[in-house]
Amino acid sequence: MEKSRQFEKDLKALQITLSEKQLMQFITYYEMLVEWNQVMNLTAITDYEEVLKKHFIDSLSLVNALDLTHDISVIDIGTGAGFPGIPLKIAFPNLKITLLDSLNKRVQFLNAVIEKLELQETEAFHGRAEDFARPDMMREKYDLCVSRAVANLTTLSEYCLPFVKVGGFFISYKSEKIEQEKKEAGRAIKLLGGKIEKEVELYLPDSDIYRNLFVIKKETACPKKYPRKAGLPAKEPLM
Repeated sequence: MEKSRQFEKDLKALQITLSEKQLMQFITYYEMLVEWNQVMNLTAITDYEEVLKKHFIDSLSLVNALDLTHDISVIDIGTGAGFPGIPLKIAFPNLKITLLDSLNKRVQFLNAVIEKLELQETEAFHGRAEDFARPDMMREKYDLCVSRAVANLTTLSEYCLPFVKVGGFFISYKSEKIEQEKKEAGRAIKLLGGKIEKEVELYLPDSDIYRNLFVIKKETACPKKYPRKAGLPAKEPLM
């Protein structure tokens, strides 16, 4: 698998410089993704250039919203095949990454990637956000929570904000403007101790692929009763 000129051009547009080793890690990650995808559903996108743009560059577009050069702890909720957590870890080895997904098969894939790429301070867990956000688990332990999961912003906020330390951030990757969804999420975000600090609207380099990064700052501790028990945040979003 040869290196992609477009990928390197896109990285330059994001002002990200990678070593040969990091570029090879991305290629190996792609090869593993396609190989494992034959036996389990990891992604509908398998074309090399498309994966580089729509998964890797998309994940790394977070640099438009936050400085990732510091040593910060990050949890990726509903990570799936490892997006955005693994691309962020490859590009910024200083990050301490936790990947959480509710499907054990995907977690097995993530662990294989972590081992093959020799990623330090990176761990993958099988479970639901509602369970792992308990005080005796991972509650309010992270500087940053990220999610590319396809879910309503209200529901995502209830899943994600409990993991964030006061003063930290939850950033949701969205592929549309979601004005109404944002309006509806306002009260829930406040209730959970957060505040929308900014929205970063962008197009992925050399494309018409729109992204909206919702940057939510954790201002106060999340009330103990949130997140509610498994299934409720999605079935009955906070009003």
